[in-house]
Amino acid sequence: MEAENSSALGRLVEVTSDSFVAKLYSERDTGLASEKMIGMDKVRIGQVGSYLLVKQSGHELLCTVESMWVESDANNYETHKIRLVPLGEFNKEKNFERGITHFPTTGAELHLVSTWNLERIFSDYSEVYYKVGKLSAFKSIDMYLDASNFFGRHAAVLGQTGSGKSWTVASLIQAALHYMPNAHIIVMDMHGEYGDKKTDSLVTSPFPANKVRCLDALDLEMPYWLLTYSDLCEIFVNPDDVNASVQLAFLRNTLDELRRKTNEHLSLGHITVDSPVYFSLDELHDRFVEANQATSDFGRIKDPLFGKFDQFLVHMQSLMSDGRYDFMLKPKQRTSTETLVDLMRDFVGLGNPQANVTVLNLSAVPFDVIPTVTALIGRLALEFNFWNPKCLEFPIWLVCEEAQDYIPRGDNPRFKESRRIMERISTIGRKYGVGLCVVSQRPADVSETVLAQCGTFLCLRISNPDDQAYLRAMVPDAARDTFSSLTALGRGEVVAMGAAVPMPVRFQVNPPNPPPNSRDVDFANKWREGGDEIDVEELVSHWHKQLR
Repeated sequence: MEAENSSALGRLVEVTSDSFVAKLYSERDTGLASEKMIGMDKVRIGQVGSYLLVKQSGHELLCTVESMWVESDANNYETHKIRLVPLGEFNKEKNFERGITHFPTTGAELHLVSTWNLERIFSDYSEVYYKVGKLSAFKSIDMYLDASNFFGRHAAVLGQTGSGKSWTVASLIQAALHYMPNAHIIVMDMHGEYGDKKTDSLVTSPFPANKVRCLDALDLEMPYWLLTYSDLCEIFVNPDDVNASVQLAFLRNTLDELRRKTNEHLSLGHITVDSPVYFSLDELHDRFVEANQATSDFGRIKDPLFGKFDQFLVHMQSLMSDGRYDFMLKPKQRTSTETLVDLMRDFVGLGNPQANVTVLNLSAVPFDVIPTVTALIGRLALEFNFWNPKCLEFPIWLVCEEAQDYIPRGDNPRFKESRRIMERISTIGRKYGVGLCVVSQRPADVSETVLAQCGTFLCLRISNPDDQAYLRAMVPDAARDTFSSLTALGRGEVVAMGAAVPMPVRFQVNPPNPPPNSRDVDFANKWREGGDEIDVEELVSHWHKQLR
């Protein structure tokens, strides 16, 4: 493990458990230039983010430069010093290993690291050739991720608006399809960035046409009968209603009875109130109406449930008459328990046509049912492999765009089910071959349970101090110093840490080709030159018909 130049750059003058301080040899000492060539890259000695070797007694430690400064003595002689963060060491076979077992002492020599050695660290760490970018400090060195750890142990892609999250996700998926052609990926597309259609124009998906199937949630249909009892309670029951407890009890009993009665001809075995089997929503409504109006003695005596469901029925009827909810409450394709098979095939890409990536466009789903829909998607992904005897032969990666909108911190009852199912995937999903990718612009607003289970963090530019502090508390001590660079990252530039990389590293993501449909609006030109004429009548018509 030899540096390209055998001369040392400096020596250690201070050693602690988490950092080293080195004094660089001055030009007066050795004639060492302030810059050196490493392969095809010219590197400034002491440049923040660059890599250096500490050598002593046959041991070699890889470090990254955290900071550099100058000290002057009484004779105005300047001494250049740098602070180094140890990343790992090379074993007897010259292979890189995380962690430090042989700490150096003061006087240990500092050397350059060859381009070949750095490239080998990342390429050897990836069991599958999964190249995703290039090191920021060394543009000639390719960046690899360990695919099994990245996809199987959950990942988080975090960064503020405009930092390049969509670019990063699209690039990661494109690379996965290139190097692993039998991938199975489900993308919850909250803003139509990865599908075929976008407002005002017709565009193509950023993924190959023969590998992607773009499904609008309104066309796929997420039928009400797949929802659990808790999901239906969230939709129909107002917890502030004085009769809420009565409504919950009646809904549970009626739902249990209807599921059993409707499917008794199928010999499905034990059916519970949460079983994914068909029942008639109209019949459920009629049962509530009947109980709400029940009297005895020719109407002179009101039954105990009389009038208890007034608010429930008003709310239920308003939802059933609103066309925006038809994909859930009035399905046209999924009208029997038997249709669940086709739904699951389409969902995981085994339908017609087959696809490696299923993009679920949720942009037209009403905001108030987004938690319910995302909970259902997460549940379907987990249940598919939970009941799949060959689950380890069919791993699934679920991408949760805008995760802060439905996997929030806290205990808001509105997000109870969506948060619960995503937390369940984060804790047990890897045992059944279900990986999770959390994508968020506000990591401080995302469930700490989900983020804590993520094995790999890809952090783009993050300026918010609350988000930085929240993430700093989530990652190992050895990686916390890397957060100081988050505000200085360029678009598509990532600080990666965790199980999928051999050490915390800063790299530039390969630009996706083609890019996702997330380009910024050109305010300056549109306001200067003007855009196309707007047909307000058509706009209002789309609003009425709920078409985008």
